[in-house]
Amino acid sequence: METPKRRLWLTGLLLLLLMAAGPLLADERLSAPGLILQGVGFEIEVGADADHRLTLDGQPLTLVEGEAGQWLAEATLGEEAGVLELFDAQGQLLERQALSAIPAWLSLVPALTAIGIALVFRQVIVALFLGILLGGWIYHGMSAAALFTAFNETVSVHLLEAASDSEHMAVVLFCLLIGGMVGIISRNGGTQGIAARITRYIRNRRQAQTTTGLLGLAIFFDDYANALIVGNTMRNICDKLRISRAKLAYIVDCTAAPVSAVMLVTTWIGFQVGLIQQAMSEIDGWSESAYSVFIKSLPYNFYPFLAVAFVFLLVWSRRDFGPMLGAERRALAGQASRSPVTPREAVVEEAEIETKPGIALRALNAVIPMLVLVAFTIGGIITTGAEALGPGDHGIWDTFGEGDAFSAMMWGSLAACITAVVMTLGQRLMTMSETTHYWFEGVKSMLLPLTILMMAWALANVNDALGTSDFLIAALGEALSPQWLPAAIFTLAAFTAFATGSSWGVMGIMMPLTIPLAWAILDLHGLAGTAEGMPLLYASVAGVLAGAVWGDHCSPLAESTLLAAMASGCDLIEHVRTQLPYALLVGVVALLFGSVAVGHGLSWWLGLFAGLIVLALALRLLGKRAEDGVVEASPALAK
Repeated sequence: METPKRRLWLTGLLLLLLMAAGPLLADERLSAPGLILQGVGFEIEVGADADHRLTLDGQPLTLVEGEAGQWLAEATLGEEAGVLELFDAQGQLLERQALSAIPAWLSLVPALTAIGIALVFRQVIVALFLGILLGGWIYHGMSAAALFTAFNETVSVHLLEAASDSEHMAVVLFCLLIGGMVGIISRNGGTQGIAARITRYIRNRRQAQTTTGLLGLAIFFDDYANALIVGNTMRNICDKLRISRAKLAYIVDCTAAPVSAVMLVTTWIGFQVGLIQQAMSEIDGWSESAYSVFIKSLPYNFYPFLAVAFVFLLVWSRRDFGPMLGAERRALAGQASRSPVTPREAVVEEAEIETKPGIALRALNAVIPMLVLVAFTIGGIITTGAEALGPGDHGIWDTFGEGDAFSAMMWGSLAACITAVVMTLGQRLMTMSETTHYWFEGVKSMLLPLTILMMAWALANVNDALGTSDFLIAALGEALSPQWLPAAIFTLAAFTAFATGSSWGVMGIMMPLTIPLAWAILDLHGLAGTAEGMPLLYASVAGVLAGAVWGDHCSPLAESTLLAAMASGCDLIEHVRTQLPYALLVGVVALLFGSVAVGHGLSWWLGLFAGLIVLALALRLLGKRAEDGVVEASPALAK
């Protein structure tokens, strides 16, 4: 029998549960973002029926049904705080929330702070940590308590989220396995064998740099694999011919992402075509396929083409300028390939693994594992793409575009490691214990760069929470016109990628917004679907892709920049400092003679040709031959 005391206890427990559930129920009914930027639109989720009414400061907001069945509303706040109110069909107030917004420019502060500290003090890990901490402090209200919360969340939230992302961990495992393979083939004489074999045909610096660029073009299917394979393969050869690590990192970087972004069968294609398809689904009256739009946008993708062309202009003219010229002269003089820094400042250190004494140097010990890596990666992408498309006759481009690049890269790197181990043991070059040891030595060489990469991802998450990209798009979106549309989109994508360090992130955010916006602007001026207007639309699509690659190239926060430096054994900040003048020159030429010129009616091929001429003239005026200022350089090396 239930006693009065027991009933009282149960009643109290029920009241406590209801009080605890109350806020949860309220949050489910009306949910606004935790941080709102002044003048930037934000989305409100409403757990209500169609006949409910939502107002902001007394002004009604339109409710639209979302994909998951919830109701959504768009709103904007100014400097003054706002009051959000939800009413039922009878006009009864169900919930009220007070909203406030912070100045939108604050969303840029963490990224710009991290970039500034990294460039000035060469303390990349400290710069990234301070950027994450500053972003968390801004997000939580910029109070003393907010600083403590932000400090705690740096590891417990932001780094943990970066590490728990499956695609991020796929990249991490890929890099670790590649590092292990490189450790084995370095010790068993494979890389030295390649160097010895290639050195027979490479007689001077120009040939070595040309070979590096051509290898970058050959390994086109993925930018990560490209950077890691080419950098590690050519590093010893470039050292022998006194080519600076900075120059090697630049060539590797410029033949990685730019090539993968424009080739017809790469790991980038499925992602880009998927974004285009998603954006086109919101437009009525446009029935063109997403892949066709991508193909037609390629001629307007000026920056990747000009960046690759400029690499070969530099190589064949033997001219450099800016910090790269100093790096090349130091290398020719037999000095360090980068400016002297303390061990604490050197954030990308290579673990030098010497070839085991007394063994034969066989190039096949490195070539075969690398070929296995390429074959398994491409085969994995095609296999997963065919499974995703299902039965039927599908083209190779569609199949490749639908493939799971991250899984394929892990399969390829694992197969390459196993191949290197089997070949080493089969030839009795090392014992199993030695092989395992140097596999771990190769893995260890990746740990510090991967730490930086993980922190860069964490900072990208903070930027996303702060709405950095939303602010940049909102700030420039209203100023667009048909003629300036490609140039504005290219510039916005570049600056956003520079601030966030993520080309794919920028493409994922901007592409679904750019295509409907460009179509709407063209339609407003009577150009949508016309022969005059469609080139502007294709150039706008290309502007997102090219601008993202440009900003990615300039940013020390970008993972592709880090991987190129890591694989080339170059200090990250040295790579950014030496590459930045080149990237800025090519980017400005691509903007003026590509996006701006095409927007005002110039044919794409004329713009591309004019850009090449301008780059050649600029190099002639600005560039000098490194060997002219180095007495110690031998005639053979100077060619």
